Amino acid sequence: MSTTTELLKGAAELFPDEVVTQAHVRHLELPGAGTFALITLDNGLDHTKPTTFGPQSLANLNATIDQVEAEAKDGKITGVGITGKPFIFAVGADLKGVELLKRHEDALAIGKGGHDVFKRLSGLAVPTFAYYNGAAMGGGVEVGLHCTYRTVSKALPAFSLPEVFLGLVPGWGGCVLLPNLIGADRAVSVIIENSLNQNKQLKGQQVFDLGIADAIFEGADFLEQSLLWTASVLKGDTEVVRADVDRGEAWDQAVQRGKAIADGKVHGAAPAAYRALDIIAAAKNGDLRQGFDAEDQALADLIMGGELRSGIYSFNLVQKRAKRPAGAPDKSLARPVTKVGVVGAGLMASQLALLFARRLEVPVVLTDIDQARIDKGVEYVHGEIDKLLLKGRVNQDKANRLKGLVSGHLDKATAFGDADFVIEAVFEEMGVKQQVFAEVEAVVPEHAILATNTSSLSVTEMASKLKHPERVVGFHFFNPVAILPLLEIVRAEKTDDASLATAFSVAKSLKKTAVLVKDAPAFVVNRILTRFMGEIQNVIDEGTPVETAEKAVEPLGLPMSPLVLLELVGPAIGLHVSETLHGAFPERFTVSPNLAAVVKAGKRGFYVYDSGKPELDPEVKALLKQGDSVLTEEQVRDRVLDAVAQEIGLMLDEGVVAEAQDIDLCLITGAGWPFHLGGITPYLDREGVSERVNGKKFLAPGVASVPA
Repeated sequence: MSTTTELLKGAAELFPDEVVTQAHVRHLELPGAGTFALITLDNGLDHTKPTTFGPQSLANLNATIDQVEAEAKDGKITGVGITGKPFIFAVGADLKGVELLKRHEDALAIGKGGHDVFKRLSGLAVPTFAYYNGAAMGGGVEVGLHCTYRTVSKALPAFSLPEVFLGLVPGWGGCVLLPNLIGADRAVSVIIENSLNQNKQLKGQQVFDLGIADAIFEGADFLEQSLLWTASVLKGDTEVVRADVDRGEAWDQAVQRGKAIADGKVHGAAPAAYRALDIIAAAKNGDLRQGFDAEDQALADLIMGGELRSGIYSFNLVQKRAKRPAGAPDKSLARPVTKVGVVGAGLMASQLALLFARRLEVPVVLTDIDQARIDKGVEYVHGEIDKLLLKGRVNQDKANRLKGLVSGHLDKATAFGDADFVIEAVFEEMGVKQQVFAEVEAVVPEHAILATNTSSLSVTEMASKLKHPERVVGFHFFNPVAILPLLEIVRAEKTDDASLATAFSVAKSLKKTAVLVKDAPAFVVNRILTRFMGEIQNVIDEGTPVETAEKAVEPLGLPMSPLVLLELVGPAIGLHVSETLHGAFPERFTVSPNLAAVVKAGKRGFYVYDSGKPELDPEVKALLKQGDSVLTEEQVRDRVLDAVAQEIGLMLDEGVVAEAQDIDLCLITGAGWPFHLGGITPYLDREGVSERVNGKKFLAPGVASVPA
């Protein structure tokens, strides 16, 4: 038995529930080019269950390569190709198996097993071809990189090396082969930049333009055209010419660019990007064996580290838990929504109107206190649709239809008389919102849902003066509405199941990640962020320099610093939410006099950007009144994390959400919290904060960590 077979057999025993991919081989006669062996990767399921590589799947491919290797050696075939089932090439390693690994040597076996199988494709006695017919990610991309030539379908929707995003490195050849194929700078874009940019995907044309594929063909007859092209290559009629790779200073500059990108995204807090860059840097000498060994070692180290386990945890939250919201009523209770009303025509209301029109494709009517505001809101929506048209996201016919769906009217009775779902997005003041709901309830049908986009106010109190409070639901979006996926759906004290089910149904149609939250002050994201920001503000008020307070939380690798985030949210909104939470929990939430002074002065943030980098605004600096208690970065970080851990513990005790997993899902999808942290609770567990503050961890062993 070969070493590879033994490795894979041992790994397969650790992963009995693998969805196994077969590697079917068939023989074709290519015109003028002899007999050709075509391998098709297929797990026997449709495109909704993409093909993956677990240990048994790798063993199956290895056995198929045994067959074609013998045929090539005997002169029975002139070439070997590899492709996938309809719409899917292959999407890489099976992460469900990686989660189960408990020992470094088992993780090392996964790396070596993949390398040992894939590199055989480059060692055959005949040329090898990869035909990227559909989605290709991770190991799916890498198996093709081991081939002599590659073609790609113009219809290919998603192509990436997402490992760094999850906390791994492309460990089956990607870090070594890709820079040696297309140059270090382009490889850094694919492996580091795209991955850290929320796992940005390439389309077929981009794959070809980067030089990853040697030819590109239309999706309709992709395989047929690829085989004809293959025949012409084998016959010598087509010569594949690739650009020379610059192995001089440009390679080193590319690695430095990658480090700058990683620093900007994770601030040194997550190892995967830096391990990948070290391998890319070393790959400059073209020594593949040395590079593959480095990939194996990095893969094993990272598999046994907390970052990957948190990354997989995040992936499972977004891909699985998000699709089955905890506590959501039976979807059969949901009522149809054929018309939507929006109270308000400001920026937030207009963004909501655009989203409802695009996703639900039903009439959407805005109202406001005067016609000029309504006209401005409708004009904004129409303008955004025109932008979609210019970008080619919609055609002219679709643009006209969408514009026709969005209108405005001063009279609420005319606007909402036949609406099924009305959402308010007016000033964040309880009396104003209660008045709006009273006016809307008087004119809408009895079955209509009344939704509020409040970020912190009590939905129960908002509904308390209505005849039918059971149809009021919180529907809290995050700004920018078009980008952030989270939708906090708030069940008030009297919200009934039909109204809640309808809210979840609408959220799904809007393509949002809906999380059910209790009607508690500021719900989930704003409550945690306000406690987080509140402690930062407190230490500044007490005397810690702004720069020290900001740098203290850099090791978390957050997408932006706390005060830059405050600028994005708006100091006035931040102050309002802190006042709301101070009213509810005065012992834990403070109202910063310095923040109040900044808001009173009309400042939009703490920083100016005259040099291109954020610098403390001299006018803000003059406003700050600080004490004389100066903390170190470590002391600030401990204080902030302790506060967050305490708040999350209290929220779980109060039943604000079903489980800690929902807290993390909210922070990832509503606040851009890093994937590699797993949201926040795995990080707090890993750093010992949870036990220090609450006496226990938030998550069970193995949920976002190496199994015990």
